[in-house]
Amino acid sequence: MDNIYIPIEPTKRERSLSFGAVLRRWFSQQKLDNPFGYILFLITSVLFALVVFKMGIAGGALIIVVSIALPMLYAIVAYPKVGIWVLLVMAYTLFLIMSSGINFPFGTLMDGLQVLLFLGFFIKQRSKPNWKDLKGPVSTMILIWILYNLLEIANPAAESRLAWVYTIRSVALVMLTYFVFLYNIRSKAFIKVIIKTWICLSIFAALWGLKQEYIGFSAGEEAYLHSDPNIAGLLFIDGHWRKFSFLSDPVAFSYNMVVSSILCLALMTGPIKFWKKVVLGFIVFILLWAMLTSGTRGAYVLVPVTLVLFAVLKYNRRVLQFAIAAGVLILMIIFVPTSNPTLYRFQSAFKPSDDASFNVRKANQKRIQPYILSHPMGGGLGATGAWGQRFAPNSYLASFPPDSGYVRVAVELGWIGLFLFCLLMFIVLRTGINNYYAIKDPELKTYCLAMVLIVFAFNIGNYPQEALVQFPSNIYFYLVVALISITYQLDKQKTEQLNGKQ
Repeated sequence: MDNIYIPIEPTKRERSLSFGAVLRRWFSQQKLDNPFGYILFLITSVLFALVVFKMGIAGGALIIVVSIALPMLYAIVAYPKVGIWVLLVMAYTLFLIMSSGINFPFGTLMDGLQVLLFLGFFIKQRSKPNWKDLKGPVSTMILIWILYNLLEIANPAAESRLAWVYTIRSVALVMLTYFVFLYNIRSKAFIKVIIKTWICLSIFAALWGLKQEYIGFSAGEEAYLHSDPNIAGLLFIDGHWRKFSFLSDPVAFSYNMVVSSILCLALMTGPIKFWKKVVLGFIVFILLWAMLTSGTRGAYVLVPVTLVLFAVLKYNRRVLQFAIAAGVLILMIIFVPTSNPTLYRFQSAFKPSDDASFNVRKANQKRIQPYILSHPMGGGLGATGAWGQRFAPNSYLASFPPDSGYVRVAVELGWIGLFLFCLLMFIVLRTGINNYYAIKDPELKTYCLAMVLIVFAFNIGNYPQEALVQFPSNIYFYLVVALISITYQLDKQKTEQLNGKQ
């Protein structure tokens, strides 16, 4: 008898309730255990049956997708932390999903996900306005950089406006996520969730790459490798395939392994238990091992170079001893005689003058210098690479291989753009170093140190390769930049609270 619904005549007060209040009572309080709910479920069941009857399996699949997508869309807008977590996971696994053969514009899906996060950001700002924490030199420079990229639509030297249209979304949308991160990441607990997610995804990618190295490629990966002769020309070096895990290419794979290992190295110096440091050390070994299988020489130098900054920022006896030991080990690996192709390629990264590809890139950069000097705004956003070849195939820049993030900026956005970009990176690093020394909380201090080192590594890696244009690096880089400011803000709030109690 307890489970039988007995309709109750609504009171005068209930009849006077607004429609919204009635809906809240039906959904939140009664959980649709009422006549309205029964009718709603009946109508929904009939509609689903009609869709499946008319469309078959495709209709059933559509119902499942909609049933998942609608709650997810609501969660992303209403609960930005969920959206941020989904964005970070999708950025890492995007190419894995695409390799499954599903015919869907996943690039547009990522754009849509970022737009939803912006929508949630503005809705939250309307109810809880907080522009104060979004101000600062880094925020100002990011807005200036976005504005300059927008002004490139009027660049008189640009061969194609369509190339700008297709390129600007990957510049402006991605950079604006910095403000989404800065506004919504407001606790150490959520930072921990982000870091744990990051490390888990990087381990997954590393193990996938090691599987490719020692077990082999899947049938789909084999089909991709042999689908275009140009792919083999880039990835098959000295009788050995460069590994890329489930990311877009070996460069993206190797750089993400490097920055993830740097993250773990920095966390090892924080206030954590000894067994956690051992686990992090083992993860670093796995990540760097996987990185070597990529055959990306530009990534090999990032760890030793970053260790120099690490030793300078966190100067103490133990760190100095570790840096010296690591330096000796690296020198031994560089100069030890070997016939192993992976190890030989690692050694060649520290002897650039002996590398034919490095000399070709150096010659290309020398050749393009007069063009950069004579075009202060460059040749237009998207003038080089795939978009340049698609929309202006006969232009001078369409066939030019930038092979460097800095060179691409200089060629497409001119020496003015290169100056602004370098100024942005300088301000980010300066802010990060200042914040690191200002933060008092040991845990937040460790997080800030890790982010500064990652920004430094990305900037060094952006010279020999394009480090910041591909998923997941483009999303994670601005997450890292945001965390530099977030850790300082959280520490400042904690200090103010302690002073207020005293």
